[in-house]
Amino acid sequence: MNLKPWKLTLLAALSVTGSAALAQTTSTQKAIELERYGEARAALLRAPQSNETAFELGRLYQMRDMPDSAAYYFNKVSLNQKDPMTMVAAGRAALAQGKVAEAEIQFDNAVKASKGKDAKVYTMIAQAYAESDVKDATKALTYVSAGEKLAKGKDDPALMIARGDLYLKSETGGGEAMNSYERASLADPNNVQAYVRKGQLNMRARSYNEAKTNFDKAISLDANYAPAYNALAETYYFAGRYDDALTQFQKYSSLAEKSSTTDAKYASFLYLTKKYPEALVEVDKVLAKEPNNLTMNRLRAYSLYETGKNEEALAAMQKYLQVAQAENKVITEDNVYYGKMLIKGGKTTEGAAIIKKAIDADPKKAAELQNELAQAYLAAKDYPSAITVLKQRMAANKGGELTDKVYLGRAYELNSQYAQADSLYSMVVTERPTYIPGYQMRARANANMDKDSKQGLAKPYYEQYIKVATAAEDASKYKSGLIEANKYLGYYYYQKGDKTTALPYWQQALTLDPNDQQAKTAVSEITKPAAKAPVKRK
Repeated sequence: MNLKPWKLTLLAALSVTGSAALAQTTSTQKAIELERYGEARAALLRAPQSNETAFELGRLYQMRDMPDSAAYYFNKVSLNQKDPMTMVAAGRAALAQGKVAEAEIQFDNAVKASKGKDAKVYTMIAQAYAESDVKDATKALTYVSAGEKLAKGKDDPALMIARGDLYLKSETGGGEAMNSYERASLADPNNVQAYVRKGQLNMRARSYNEAKTNFDKAISLDANYAPAYNALAETYYFAGRYDDALTQFQKYSSLAEKSSTTDAKYASFLYLTKKYPEALVEVDKVLAKEPNNLTMNRLRAYSLYETGKNEEALAAMQKYLQVAQAENKVITEDNVYYGKMLIKGGKTTEGAAIIKKAIDADPKKAAELQNELAQAYLAAKDYPSAITVLKQRMAANKGGELTDKVYLGRAYELNSQYAQADSLYSMVVTERPTYIPGYQMRARANANMDKDSKQGLAKPYYEQYIKVATAAEDASKYKSGLIEANKYLGYYYYQKGDKTTALPYWQQALTLDPNDQQAKTAVSEITKPAAKAPVKRK
């Protein structure tokens, strides 16, 4: 099944960079880096109030998506207009409230106040843009360039990390971003953040092995660096290694701050790794403290659907959508899930219309969303509609991927179109001979075309399935399929009168499952002694 990278947005992961403003408060800065936000906030509020503490509180609230609070603390920085830091803080306050032009004026004034000779000012401005929602990094990069000139060839890791983060705002900036993070790690080989950033960029490029290498390096430098475990968990998730992903996320949770935010991220990761009942438990914990948490209300509806509680899911989704729509925070996947719930609840036309509207509104996700629509039709047992959608998806995708052929074959099979299903499954095993379930799929399709097994249409495919599944390193995962194959072949030979050939198949099925009653009966029937012929009287 295709992975769904969009789902990682549910984690609401907060990305932070080192700050040039509070270098002297090492413990507080470290707490921010480790995503221990409550601890950092408490320490900053306890500390003697200064420009630096107000500045960092502004950053903290900006990272937590609380722009008004961020602006409040940035504006608390001293009103000494001759101080460059004051002007940077004013610029950050403007950025937090979406006032980009006003922010630029403040940043330019900060440069003038420092006579353009303070590299730290340029770094602070670069970080301000990097940590903001501003997408166009053109202006920000001019400050980076000015800071680099002052450094005279000696890279500052904080500036380089900010430079990389700015380039990441562009879809084509990956190369320069990686170059920036490399420069940061060369300037400071022990900079954990630089390795995490490199790994995250590797992950974005789907270079999972390289990503793991960088995250492992970060962890080797600081075994308590929680964000590295979070990022490593995401890498395993994208690679389809869900158990490993969850293990790493649990390590992250053990190191991160105990808070509703951490619990929410854990609930999200349980959902992502398909542990839906467990996700619901964690979601409810968060909602007990924060009943209006939008992400958790969304996740509750999703997880209820995935656990088969469609009526509850529908009620939860409708409740969630009322709030999300009012706040203009409905995402594409909300409509997809809502449509699936309606389809499963019998409102096929209404549900399909909602998903189709989502597809039209998000062309980049069209192929993935078409698959979601097809799965919804399959769940509702509307097989003809599923077939139509999957055929459209494959036509638009140059014949489709391997999974498309599997899904379409399954839809044909469920619709009793066994010849068409077998044709698709044949393509699957031809394209990927190592795909073991493909042989079982062909066998089943052929068995359905030969109900009484007299023609033995499924025989060669079950024989091949036994051969490849038995030889597999993880043969145990094919146990049920091997029982099915041996029982088919045992029955095929038995009904032909060849009990000698039939017996080993039935015995193998019984070995795999000693409680299989059908296999017990067959073995008993085949092996019972033949009745003696009656003695004729003279």
